[in-house]
Amino acid sequence: MQDKSGKVLRQAGVMRAMLAGTALVALAACQNGFDMDVRGELGGFSTTDAARTATVARPAPDDRGVISYPNYQVAVSRRGDSVAQVAGRVGVDPQQLADYNGLRTDDILRNGEILALPSRVAEPSPATGAPGTGPYMPAGQVDIGSMAGAALDRAGDQRVEVSTLPAAQSQLTAPEPVRHKVARGETAYTISRLYDVSVRSLADWNGLDENYTIREGQFLLIPVAVEDVPVPVATQPPGVGSPTPVPPSASAPLPAEQTQPITPPERTASSTAAPAPAPAPAPTAAPDLGQTQTAAPKAAMDYPVKGRIIRDYSKGKSDGIDIAADSGTAVRAAQGGTVAAITSDADNVRVIVVRHEGKLLTIYSNVDNIAVKEGMSVSRGQKLAEVRKGSSPYVHFEVRKGLEATDPMDYLQ
Repeated sequence: MQDKSGKVLRQAGVMRAMLAGTALVALAACQNGFDMDVRGELGGFSTTDAARTATVARPAPDDRGVISYPNYQVAVSRRGDSVAQVAGRVGVDPQQLADYNGLRTDDILRNGEILALPSRVAEPSPATGAPGTGPYMPAGQVDIGSMAGAALDRAGDQRVEVSTLPAAQSQLTAPEPVRHKVARGETAYTISRLYDVSVRSLADWNGLDENYTIREGQFLLIPVAVEDVPVPVATQPPGVGSPTPVPPSASAPLPAEQTQPITPPERTASSTAAPAPAPAPAPTAAPDLGQTQTAAPKAAMDYPVKGRIIRDYSKGKSDGIDIAADSGTAVRAAQGGTVAAITSDADNVRVIVVRHEGKLLTIYSNVDNIAVKEGMSVSRGQKLAEVRKGSSPYVHFEVRKGLEATDPMDYLQ
């Protein structure tokens, strides 16, 4: 009887502890906003800043569901769509569309789910329900002259009528988002941390479910962050502002210069003799030019390995450079920062992402024997991993500014 009573008391104590813990979590939720991704001070990698990053809305697709960018196109599904139905609406082979996105042709899609198109289809136009013709272009990159010239070329000898067109709508220009292919082991949370966006925005842009479920091989559009609005600098009209300092001579004249005439020495009988030569100065040591030479400015980043570049950066084709190096060579951080992610690509090849100041990311791929962990601070030149074994060993290196891939050579030279 006592044993049974003691067991009941112990169970009651455990229950009280659980209730107390639940109350503390609820209190924290009320005070600080409860975070299902454990972004608070619980010892894990914090993504609070990423969750608060504001992003713009995803551009609206045309009537077919197509969103077109210069380097790729995607299709947006409707409620109840299958992969085959989307393929028929946009005009691509259903099996190719399914294989390209890791799906089956009869899979039912969520409303607003993104499918990457394996080949380019006809560009959106007013005839397909789009606000303009052609892909969405980043602001400032729309070449009106080229567009007009191409239109005239297509017209040939036909009569061309000129009419006043309405002002272009803002939807015609939009930044091209990064298209991320989900690798094995990645989650919506790790991807949102990697690109410093909120998981909610990632879900909205890609039509994810309430559990933020993603699959290996799926293509995700990374939401575009809202750019900081520059603060205008206040200007003053001419003549208003800081007074011009008054020169010293304007308030009082300069003091009179006091000069004393130089009295020549008296001539004596010996003054006709030639003066004795002055002693020669003692020789001085030659300056050390090595210490006085100005050092060459240091590049913004170091090469992750020393080797020959076997593949150059090419916008839209290669987001980085490939550097040949022997297997086992240490791969080092190009700049100090924090390890944002360690993941694998579709071929199970390891990838390291390091975040730096100024919204810069460096990416190191085709590596092995990783020596760092996620969330770890690294210094410039610190070993991250080693070059992976292979018939032609190399390191793939990328530099991204925000969401835009840039030429790494701009930082390495």
